[in-house]
Amino acid sequence: MTDPIDIGSLLRGWDYDPDKNVRALRLGDGREIIQVRLPSGIEQYEMDGRPDGNRPYEMDSALDYFLSRLAEARRNDMEDRFQLSEKDCSELFEEGVLFYYRYLHLFELEDWPRMLRDTSRNMRLFDFIRDFAEREEDQQHLEQWRPYIVRMRAIAAAMVEINGRHHARAAAIVEDAIVAIEALPTIEHAGFNFERQRSLNALGEMATHIDETRPLEPVDRLAREMDAAIAAERFEEAAELRDRISLLGNEGA
Repeated sequence: MTDPIDIGSLLRGWDYDPDKNVRALRLGDGREIIQVRLPSGIEQYEMDGRPDGNRPYEMDSALDYFLSRLAEARRNDMEDRFQLSEKDCSELFEEGVLFYYRYLHLFELEDWPRMLRDTSRNMRLFDFIRDFAEREEDQQHLEQWRPYIVRMRAIAAAMVEINGRHHARAAAIVEDAIVAIEALPTIEHAGFNFERQRSLNALGEMATHIDETRPLEPVDRLAREMDAAIAAERFEEAAELRDRISLLGNEGA
């Protein structure tokens, strides 16, 4: 066991602020980490790989290990006999929580590509356990949170597209997520029903925001100005805008 270390100097060098308590750092060896300032301590996550830096079964994650076992079963034409035991599921649940916490911090850091990576990874975990858990209670354990993971993944994917100035793609991603959540089978669980509605509300607000902030084509911009002029009963201005819209339409024909 190593000698105990007093981290008081680290804490004094980074005062606790609940509104600004996450930071990304690059270490001397080139590794990137996330640090989270708690009221009386610091949490640390690896930016890449498994968040705690461990390599279970000498692989990047326990999920990778169990997926490799599934792949082997398929190669041997034994997929119908592959199952995840209660112990396997417990290990995967605990690992999924690590990735959950990391993608929440990536959300705060607005690191959308890595958040997309981690939410996609946990969605794969949800599907894997649902499809292969031996016990029904393990199959259903994560389903109450499926609306949430669909929402968070959609937000990350849409923000990647928005930052790339692809607003139409972002809008399509959000719309697809709304449709997917609405199509989820109902689960008799208060948390599921609450999270489904909250996720639909959040994605609806994001869709509206994308529509209101996306760069407009010249015709769309003029159409909005014309509608505003008509609403304000500035009819001469509206007629001029209508003519300009018609001219642009003829040029594009």
